[in-house]
Amino acid sequence: MTDKPSILRNRLFLYATEFFAGMSVMAVELGASRLLAPYFSSSQIVWTVIIGTIMIALALGNILGGRSADKNPDPLLLYRRMLIAAVWIAAIPFAGKYLIAGLSLAVAYFVTKNFLVWASLVSCLVIFVFPLVLLGTVTPSLAKFTVEDLEKNGEIVGKLGALNTLGSIIGTFLPTFVTIPRVGTAMTFLIFSGVLTVLSCCYFYSVKKYRAVSALAAAVILLLGLSSVTYSFAFWEKDLAYEGESIYNYIQVKEDRQKVVLSTNVLFGVQSIKRKDARFTGMYYDYALAAPLMAGLEKEGDSDILILGLGSGTYASLCAEYFPQARIEGVEIDEKIAELAKSHFDLPDKVQVEITDGRAYLRNDKQYDVIMVDAYQDITIPFQMSTLEFFTLVKEHLREDGVMVVNMNMRSGKEGAINDHLSDTIAAVFPYVYTVKAAGTNTELFASGNEGMAAELSRGIKSSEDPEFKAMMARVQDQLEEVEGGRRILTDDKAPVELLGMQVIDEIIGEELAYYKNILQEEGWSGFRRQLGI
Repeated sequence: MTDKPSILRNRLFLYATEFFAGMSVMAVELGASRLLAPYFSSSQIVWTVIIGTIMIALALGNILGGRSADKNPDPLLLYRRMLIAAVWIAAIPFAGKYLIAGLSLAVAYFVTKNFLVWASLVSCLVIFVFPLVLLGTVTPSLAKFTVEDLEKNGEIVGKLGALNTLGSIIGTFLPTFVTIPRVGTAMTFLIFSGVLTVLSCCYFYSVKKYRAVSALAAAVILLLGLSSVTYSFAFWEKDLAYEGESIYNYIQVKEDRQKVVLSTNVLFGVQSIKRKDARFTGMYYDYALAAPLMAGLEKEGDSDILILGLGSGTYASLCAEYFPQARIEGVEIDEKIAELAKSHFDLPDKVQVEITDGRAYLRNDKQYDVIMVDAYQDITIPFQMSTLEFFTLVKEHLREDGVMVVNMNMRSGKEGAINDHLSDTIAAVFPYVYTVKAAGTNTELFASGNEGMAAELSRGIKSSEDPEFKAMMARVQDQLEEVEGGRRILTDDKAPVELLGMQVIDEIIGEELAYYKNILQEEGWSGFRRQLGI
């Protein structure tokens, strides 16, 4: 190959191409998870769709790249494909959120079963497959360019594979621990698209072709980078008090004259709330305040409350107000959310905050009067905090008359749903279990080894001198339902919480869509638009 362009005579440039292509693929995969999470959650289901789609794209790219290289081994074609992929990747965070919203609405109209699977799959296919197919052509094309004799064929292909793998490893760690938490998802896409653009530009300038095109592409990516400072996932929201990303979550804080609200990943959910105009929140946190009464805390001068899933501290703040004698510990895995609890939600200084996984925190031997489990976020339920083994561990950390309260947020009208599995699992550990339907789709579950937990609640209500608190707790008492338990047990070995949660999501979507479908059928698009206010 004496007619090679000078830039390709040194294999280092080709090896660099392989390395950064592998790095970019993994960066796009991680960026995809963040782009999709606000709409579909960050559950195992969504991750499965992302990984599967990307693997399909890479397989197609390998096939097409090999055929293209055999037909026409001109490296110009490869770097042209890389440049196109770079521009597409740079545009993903800006156009992708609108595409996801539109595609989800279209899918929801036709599909009511397994909505999360189909909506996330369609979104991945439309947004990510094309650029990753192009990047999938890199390895077979480079193998064609670099192999000069059959004797070293294995060695060269092995080096290319190793460099691709090494790039993929760095492309896995770098976005997760550096770029996404520090500069955000949009800039992460732009950084790696910029790397691909630089490689392509170097080749084009070397061979004196496509110089103007490559310069234009670089300029577009640069402009997108400058505009990224105004980037927002929630494009329909205005004047957010905070919007950002951590290692674990996309986070937004909304504030108005009545309240401050924290949402993570799923944009329309409420993970924490602080009311400015009332003591109670109007949400499940109010109902969960019955747990300290069930544990007899109103009589105790020395008591301990543990909250697994602190969030921004709504429940902790309520406990601090109504049970000021109690020592309160909050466990939160996301350090950024814990910081927001102080800066935006006025978390009391008395609350001790630990940054770690809730189950991991229970390695200590301390015991508590109340343990609140509030780690379930829509379909994103950490399976390790939903199993027989986990609830057994919680029980071991409760004092003799201690009470566990669990916020279950996916109430369903069908038998055998996620809440039924959780209730049966907990009833297999605790002899006395009660539930109460809270606001929205939330159900609060109270569990204890104390047979008199309901009687303790009654005594606590009678002894309270706060009329508002007394009325709220009386409402809980009136709605208590005893759980008998069953055989639907979740274990560390088998806990299909994502699939169970998805069934409830499908049920909710089906109910909501039925209303709008009827309007569309009866009144047409004009009535539909009028209903949506557009």
